Amino acid sequence: MTTPWQSPPIKPPHLKRGDRVAVVSPCWGGPGTFPHRYEVGKRQLHSLFDFDIVETPHARADAGYLDRNPKARADDLMAAFADPSVKAVIASIGGDDSDRLIPHLDLEVVRQNPKVFLGYSNTTVLSFGFLKAGLVSFYGPTIMSGFAENGGPHRHMVRSLEKTLFSNVAPGLVEPNRDGWTVEFLTSADPANQFRRRTLQPYSGPRVLRGTGKIQGRLIGGCADTLECLKGTSWWPPLEEWTGAILFYETSEEAPSPRLVGRWLRNLAGQGILSVLGGILFARPGGRIDPAKHMEYDHEILRTLDEAALPDLAVLSNLDFGHTDPIFTLPYGVRAEIDCERCSLSILEPAVR
Repeated sequence: MTTPWQSPPIKPPHLKRGDRVAVVSPCWGGPGTFPHRYEVGKRQLHSLFDFDIVETPHARADAGYLDRNPKARADDLMAAFADPSVKAVIASIGGDDSDRLIPHLDLEVVRQNPKVFLGYSNTTVLSFGFLKAGLVSFYGPTIMSGFAENGGPHRHMVRSLEKTLFSNVAPGLVEPNRDGWTVEFLTSADPANQFRRRTLQPYSGPRVLRGTGKIQGRLIGGCADTLECLKGTSWWPPLEEWTGAILFYETSEEAPSPRLVGRWLRNLAGQGILSVLGGILFARPGGRIDPAKHMEYDHEILRTLDEAALPDLAVLSNLDFGHTDPIFTLPYGVRAEIDCERCSLSILEPAVR
């Protein structure tokens, strides 16, 4: 590829009702494992935006087959990007091994066919590849998580998608999620759970852990667990890509401990990344963790920053993205602002064109 780490990245065309969107399974074969949940997700997505939803050839393949065949997953992704009728590509769900697709993906195909890519968790790997290709992608809901929410998608998630993907106006202030949040686990193996709303915890709002004034920078980040699989690969950004950026960082449903998160951040400090960042956004921790222990992650982040002699790096915590519901959508490579006085986050430029 002749133009790695293009800056600023290309923004894909905005979406509109009735667009044709493709579903891919680049990580885990969730649709083949829990087909009921998958069908609900597709149905609820269609109900929201009237999309013409098409499946790539292996989207609902057996999970064991997909595990043995990363190239099949990559081929689906390439075909979806190369198809001019497809306006967006949406992951069915996350997983834990999309880094195995790296040798099989042609980033030039992505660069030549800019379109919306939406997913979170293990799709962090793909979004880093797309950023290297020079394309804005989106950290947001998947078919089976978010769109398939029990009893229907949360309005906070839907509003964020509409502002981010359907309008070429800057999304602006990320609105507070005053409806409440949940990480309650209801197994998809029981179809009856689909009609049971998960219990919402009271709105708790973001917290400024450190910093003053307003900090602006391009967004980059994703699932902390997955970033560990990217370090040292050809898709790990050079230091200049991190300079001035705002790192968004969240933990998976496997609930890595605060101490482990601190070790991961210490690695970023050792690479020189923490010292060049403009700021950090930390999501509400994923997994079934007692909310009273959430601040233990905040303390570990601050301890790591103190170790790295970074007493002034702005950190906004307890945000609604990643492995918590509902979530807002974050665009990679797009300029955002942390306002420490207002304890808020804003997206300052359009994410689509």
